[in-house]
Amino acid sequence: MRRIIINELSYIAPFNEPARDLRVQNKPLWLWQRDLLVKHANEEREYPDWDVARQLETEEVETLVHRDNLFFNQQLIDDFISRARASNLPVRLAFDKNDPAIVKHVRPLTHSFVQDGDLLLTDIWYLPKGVSQAAFAKPLVIDTESRERGYYHIPPYMATEFGDLVYQLPRKVFVLIENWVHLFVADILLGVFTQGANEEDHVASSWQYKLKILARSLLEQKRVLSSSALVKVGKNVHIDPTAVIHGYTVIGDNVTIGAGAVIDNCIIGSNVTISQGCQLLLSVVSDGCFLPFRAALFMTTLMENTSVAQNSCLQLCVVGRDSFIGAGNTFTDFNILGGPLKTMNHEGELEATNLLILGGCIGHHCRISSGSIVYAARTIESDVVLLASDERQFITKNVTYEQSDHHPHKDRYHYPRLYPRKGEAGTF
Repeated sequence: MRRIIINELSYIAPFNEPARDLRVQNKPLWLWQRDLLVKHANEEREYPDWDVARQLETEEVETLVHRDNLFFNQQLIDDFISRARASNLPVRLAFDKNDPAIVKHVRPLTHSFVQDGDLLLTDIWYLPKGVSQAAFAKPLVIDTESRERGYYHIPPYMATEFGDLVYQLPRKVFVLIENWVHLFVADILLGVFTQGANEEDHVASSWQYKLKILARSLLEQKRVLSSSALVKVGKNVHIDPTAVIHGYTVIGDNVTIGAGAVIDNCIIGSNVTISQGCQLLLSVVSDGCFLPFRAALFMTTLMENTSVAQNSCLQLCVVGRDSFIGAGNTFTDFNILGGPLKTMNHEGELEATNLLILGGCIGHHCRISSGSIVYAARTIESDVVLLASDERQFITKNVTYEQSDHHPHKDRYHYPRLYPRKGEAGTF
């Protein structure tokens, strides 16, 4: 089968980069798509838009067409392709507009769904005789098989006021990535959280799987949740005996985990250092990241080669590649005044996220000094440097590149300089 990829050229703020190049589940999105589809497609071609694809693709060959900003899991794409092939008709992936996972987590901030009555059409097509059949494609509806799960606990009186804080976790995952919030949804809610829920369901439904996990833990003399059945460890990994690691967790190669670290239901990439006393829950730490002692991540994504210094706490956040977050920074995640949090959409307007709990987002190549408090759903654009100051202690608004502290500014220097500019006083 031929795979045709339609490029989505719009950039995702605050990363200023197309979705295909951003990391999801510790892989660039384009590579994630290729790995899932390699068993179905034996060739691939890319086009900047549909018009070019229609002009150049004239052969009548079995074809799968999709945009490059889509995140999906193996269960969804396998189900779609198998049912499409069985029908031998041109079809387009669709969801019921009331599907709980789509309504709750995917549709907010998304503007590329095409509504057709009670269906939401997506940008994945199966065309048994080539691109010319796209205009005749019928909807093929997939049920995401959503399950309700609660995790984030708040005082009962707040839950009563704002509603139950639960998530809809599908077995068949689909996310249209048009906003940084969709990266959080794909990586955490419908990524590591959903994988953990899948393991729970597997254990609950299969006594054979229960016995396998129990036997493995007895053989390895480890706790049940820490056995190799649930914790996958790569090569050349050093784990201090006092570290606590629970599954479902995947750890890459050349990783060092220090004394007293706690890791629960995470993806840890290769060449990562997690030092003493760090705590990671439901998070993704990509290749080359460094966490000094007592850093804390909760439902947070770190893209590759990023560092989070000691005593910093990130909750429900997304951080780009090659960034540094200094010591003692706190990212808040809750709007105590009530109502869903809002963030900027692709048109630069505030739009509701449909999430009551959400942290912040930092772009690529940022440097954040120590001691800041970042309010919920705020973003810091790529290449920004934030220095510690009274004005920047509380980040209550989005920070753009133009507001970075590395730009020359005639009145920025409040203290005498060692090497003064021409016309400045030279005492210090």
